Amino acid sequence: EETRAAARDVVGRAQALAPGAIDAIVPHGTRDVALRFRGLEFARWHGGQLHLGPSEDRRAAQTKRRVTLESLIKELNTVRHPHAADKNHPLYRAAAERWLESLAMADITTIDARLNPQHVYPQVPALSGSGPDSAGAGRGVMDLLGVTREGRLAVIELKASEDIHLALQGMDYWLRVRWHMQQGDFSRYGYFSGVELQPRPPLLYLVAPGFRFHPATDTLLRYILPEVECVRVGLNEDWRRGLKVVFRQ
Repeated sequence: EETRAAARDVVGRAQALAPGAIDAIVPHGTRDVALRFRGLEFARWHGGQLHLGPSEDRRAAQTKRRVTLESLIKELNTVRHPHAADKNHPLYRAAAERWLESLAMADITTIDARLNPQHVYPQVPALSGSGPDSAGAGRGVMDLLGVTREGRLAVIELKASEDIHLALQGMDYWLRVRWHMQQGDFSRYGYFSGVELQPRPPLLYLVAPGFRFHPATDTLLRYILPEVECVRVGLNEDWRRGLKVVFRQ
C-alpha cells in the first residue's frame, strides 16, 4: 500500500487515459508498480520514475521509439480492445491469462456470488515447507486469493488455454494457503482487513473457458484431498468481451 501511494499520481494519470482498462499491481518482492493494460504490462514505476515499454530495457526502448504514455495507451486501446479487428495481433494475444485475471478482479462475483469483491489479491506469494525459514521451502505466486462474504478463504486458479497442470497447480496453492491460514499469516501481514477468517479449509476454484479444460482434469480431481471443496467454473469462449459463466460444477 505504501508503494501504491508513492506512485498514485502517475498511476492516476495513466488510468485517466483509459478508464477501466489499466490495473496497478505491485509485483511480489519489489517496490515497483507495474501498469497493466488489460493484463499486459506496458510500463513500470520504479524509484519515482515511470519507464515505458514491455521490454526490460525500458529506457532504451522509450528513447529509441520516442514513446509517450499517451501514444502507448492509445495504441493498446486500439489493438488490445475486446472488439479489436485483428484478433491475431501480437499485442491482442499476449498475456491472455493476465487479461482474464484482470476481468475476474474487476468483478469476482461473476466467478461466484459468494466471493467478496472488496478483498481480492493478485500475485500473492505463498511458501511451502515447514516454515518461511525452512531450507526446503518453495515459493509460488498464485493467480488470485479471495474470501467469501462469510470469511472462507478462496484460491482461484485461472487458465486461458488448455493446460494439464491446472488442477495440480490449484492443489499446490491450496496447500500453501491452508498452511499460511493455520499459521495466522494473513491477519499478521494485513490481508483481509476487517474480515474474520473462518477456520474451515479454503475453497478451490479452477477457472477456464468451457472448452479449454484439459481432458485429464476430471481424472486428476478424483485424487485430490477429500477436504478440498473444488469448484470448476467454465467461461464463455469470447471472454475478452466480458465474462459469462456457462457452467459451474
